[in-house]
Amino acid sequence: QCCIVLFAGLLFTRFWLISALYAVWWAWDWETPSKGGRRVHCIRNSVVWRYMRDYFPITLVKTAELDPTKNYIMGFHPHGVLVAGAFLNFCTEATGFSKTFPGLTPHLMMLNLWFRVPFFRDYLLSGGLVPSDKETAAYVLKKQGGGNVLAIAVGGAQEALDARPGAFKLLLANRKGFIRLALAHGVPLVPVFSFGENELFDQVENPKGSWLRWTQECLQKVMGISLPLFHARGVFQYSFGLLPYRRPIHTVVGKPIEVEKKLSPSPEEVDDLHEKYMEELSKLFEEHKLMYHVPEDQHLSFI
Repeated sequence: QCCIVLFAGLLFTRFWLISALYAVWWAWDWETPSKGGRRVHCIRNSVVWRYMRDYFPITLVKTAELDPTKNYIMGFHPHGVLVAGAFLNFCTEATGFSKTFPGLTPHLMMLNLWFRVPFFRDYLLSGGLVPSDKETAAYVLKKQGGGNVLAIAVGGAQEALDARPGAFKLLLANRKGFIRLALAHGVPLVPVFSFGENELFDQVENPKGSWLRWTQECLQKVMGISLPLFHARGVFQYSFGLLPYRRPIHTVVGKPIEVEKKLSPSPEEVDDLHEKYMEELSKLFEEHKLMYHVPEDQHLSFI
């Protein structure tokens, strides 16, 4: 909103030429987001992200080698309120993605809406974010020689409405678009679970059927973004505020699931791969949960 106000406001000042020139640039650069974006390495390597990493802190955990001659789809779970783990790991070099997975370039998908905001779109592109549509996904995954990673927060904005400490419920049971995408391009699927992602904020209770949840879901359908009523700590006190809690996040990258290319997969083939993906994600969670202080009797549930 601030970027939109700035863009429009400048038109009515003596600095109107800035917005006018930007509009020309914007029109010329319109297709860049759908063609893999335009990352700026000095921004990805900014010291600001290292301070943000250390605030929680956030770590990237590798469990298997990924072949840099292949393209991959990484399914990120859970979404959380702010997708902090996905942003720090895939959109910056604060946790050392390029050193951990040499030869691979991450692209995190984000709602198309944000790429229509002047100035802000350029900031998003600088980190390697791309719009969440089929055309962009196809461009990233068709790279000859491999080396591209398409990261998708599978639960999306809707899952954020259930993001609260102790929640291990994933919106995945009927999310099969990324499965069809993997089959269409024959790229391996890599499950990723970010331990601690849901621990950063408390959220006002919004059970299914409540007026608050109904309002949030209606707004999500209209605007494409969810509006969880979250709170955590303040700057100088810990009882209330909008800053996230300082709780560690461990983003664990699982082993790749090989996928055979099928341009027109049958519903059964989609379901089989989807089931295999959920099994591998559950296995990844079970193998690491005790290490990251998740109770032994806690398991993932898919809705």
